[in-house]
Amino acid sequence: MWNKIATYIIRYRLLWVALVLVSTVFMAYEASKIELSYNFARILPSNDPVEKEYQDFRKLFGEDGSVMVIGWQDPQLFEINKFRDWCKLSQQIRETEGIKNVLSLANVYKIARNDSLTRFDFAPVIRDIPSTQAEADSIKKEIANLPIYEGLVINSKTNATLIVITFNDKELNSKRRLTIVDDIEKMAETFAVKYNTDLHYSGMPYIRTVNMKKISGEMELFMGLAVLVTLFILWAFFRSFRLTLLSIVVVLIGVVFSVGILHLFNYKITALTGLIPPLLIVIGVPNCVFLINKYQAELVSHSNKDEALREMIRQIGLSTFLANMTTAIGFGVFYFTNSILLVEFGVVAAISVMVTYVLCLVLLPITLHYMSTPKPRHLKHLDGKWASGFLRMVDGLVHNHRKAIYMVMVVMIIVSAYGMTKIKTIGYVVDDLPKKDVVYTDLRFFEKNFNGVLPFEVMINTKQPNGVFADQAKTLYKIKAFQNEMAKFPEFSKPVSIVEASKFLYQGYRGGDGKYYALPGVLELNKMAPYLQNQQGAAKQLTNFLNEDKSITRVSFQMADVGSERIKELMNRIRPKVDSIFNADQYKVSLTGHSLVFLKSNDYLLSNLYESLLIAIVLIAIVGMVLFRSIPIILLSKLPCLIPLALTAGIMGYFDIYFKPTTILIFSITFGIASDGTVYFLTRYREELYKNGLTPSKAVTASIFGTGLSMIYTAVILFCGFSIFSASSFGGTAAMGVMVSITLLVAMCTNLILLPALLLSIAKRQGKNVKPT
Repeated sequence: MWNKIATYIIRYRLLWVALVLVSTVFMAYEASKIELSYNFARILPSNDPVEKEYQDFRKLFGEDGSVMVIGWQDPQLFEINKFRDWCKLSQQIRETEGIKNVLSLANVYKIARNDSLTRFDFAPVIRDIPSTQAEADSIKKEIANLPIYEGLVINSKTNATLIVITFNDKELNSKRRLTIVDDIEKMAETFAVKYNTDLHYSGMPYIRTVNMKKISGEMELFMGLAVLVTLFILWAFFRSFRLTLLSIVVVLIGVVFSVGILHLFNYKITALTGLIPPLLIVIGVPNCVFLINKYQAELVSHSNKDEALREMIRQIGLSTFLANMTTAIGFGVFYFTNSILLVEFGVVAAISVMVTYVLCLVLLPITLHYMSTPKPRHLKHLDGKWASGFLRMVDGLVHNHRKAIYMVMVVMIIVSAYGMTKIKTIGYVVDDLPKKDVVYTDLRFFEKNFNGVLPFEVMINTKQPNGVFADQAKTLYKIKAFQNEMAKFPEFSKPVSIVEASKFLYQGYRGGDGKYYALPGVLELNKMAPYLQNQQGAAKQLTNFLNEDKSITRVSFQMADVGSERIKELMNRIRPKVDSIFNADQYKVSLTGHSLVFLKSNDYLLSNLYESLLIAIVLIAIVGMVLFRSIPIILLSKLPCLIPLALTAGIMGYFDIYFKPTTILIFSITFGIASDGTVYFLTRYREELYKNGLTPSKAVTASIFGTGLSMIYTAVILFCGFSIFSASSFGGTAAMGVMVSITLLVAMCTNLILLPALLLSIAKRQGKNVKPT
């Protein structure tokens, strides 16, 4: 079959070039329309209970992660000039297109009881920006008499205050969000510079915007670094500018296809899909290395260029196909996670790997056909003394010191297993950022002064119309009891709920004195009821907390970025309190919110890691059946790929590198790539056994020297290529780059040393010089 493929590629070369050219132009056009994703990345599948509860909440009450906050701390925040400019800043932000609402000291409200119209009147505390210090001091006293705002927009103990900015849902998930955040920052920084003070920014829109900008910038950075690194290494190996440029151009065409495929699938650039182009450069170049090395080795043997090209395709075509298939499987298994984020990444990466393989297989032989025969200096690398010496040492170890090899591997496994017991599965919303990053430090400011800014929602379904106020408003008192229990947890802010609104209304009903900020008794609630009938008055203010038939209400908290482990502890303590207060027969209480979904996604990813890795092992083992029908060989050939993964997991345990979305990707990806070396070696070993008629011992030696150089080249390229990700400002991406680099370097050693040792042991067990069956 491969003889025919080689013939067709060379014979119809112009047709193939035309086909590739047209499809590349089409894919480039599609790639030009690709967009960044501005939506919150969904990791949990749509049928997950936590995800379903969150989507149910969003349908009723809208996006919960729509609030950005600006924090300011100053003992003299009510000093007239500062306070005036702070009020002006709030007004400027409120007038910005795309902003739904702004809450700050400049636009807090008080409630007055209107007996003549039997309603509550809402009036701003500040009608006009104060012009004297006396007016500012008066406003300060008036705000102090409104307990509802303590802990929401001001912390009087620490002299910290907030501007709470709510985005329109439409702009929140569009490109416009980036410019809105930029505009707000520019306005705020004018204030900060004028008074030589620090302002702090946070909230999900801000965090998502900063992360998206970093992702966009790093995608370009990684692309540039990947090209530069591979260019340098290829030139160092081949000492040929033409071959180096050819390899890069072919792989870059594959990159164009990958971005085009993204758009054809109606996907967008996310934190993961943004990694595909640089990954493809790093993964695609080894195809060129194996093909070119084989071509040059054939030229050294017989100097017939066309015959060398046919042999290159015939002998390397199958092994590179199977190797790319195992790599694609490593990506493709993410399809089985049912997580949209991982499915998009896995599907596009898997397809792109195979497309790049086809491009290499077609374009390299055709281009080499038209290029002049390499000069002797370009072929010197095939006889490199350092490589030959290393491969002779490997051959000696494999034939004479197999027990020592196995002992080293056993020790490595034991050490790795102990390290694996130390691995922690902890995810934080901003844990991928350095501790000195302004997003991280600002988030800590809000946690210190306002207990956090990450949304946490409690949705209470009474299961009956008007259930929130039915039965003498018993639900309100249950919510109050629940809020009292939540107040015992320092990780949560003061709640915003129908109970807090009722307290505020009662304060207005009793004349406005702060001491009446409390949930009244049933009789007092009944007296207040007529004042709530006017839908243009107070009742309208309650719609943010209730659904249309008043059967469902929400209690909104902000929480600290406590991490996935702590959130589990908190939920295990909060859920029993919820169940004891709200009878399950009468109420359905959902604990949800943006931050809870995000942090619970980590557990989901971990559980799917084992599943996807197992699927990858099974599928790659099936690929191994193409080469051998020997169960011992298929099983034992997985060890050279699994031991590097175990070592990587052990390193993560020893160095406190947590399991999180980016680091979890390491295992399936590297298992697929590490299997490439296994495939290359086994393919050559099979050929030496069955086609060339060598004994297992001689076949192993021939395989070591036949594939060793290309495997070393590939390992160096992959090591250096993945190392570029260590330049990322995201800790998880940087850790992934370092860990994958180490894993693949170790995999090269295990494939060159452990695998041939195992093959010889199997042959010896079956009988000296007997071919495995």
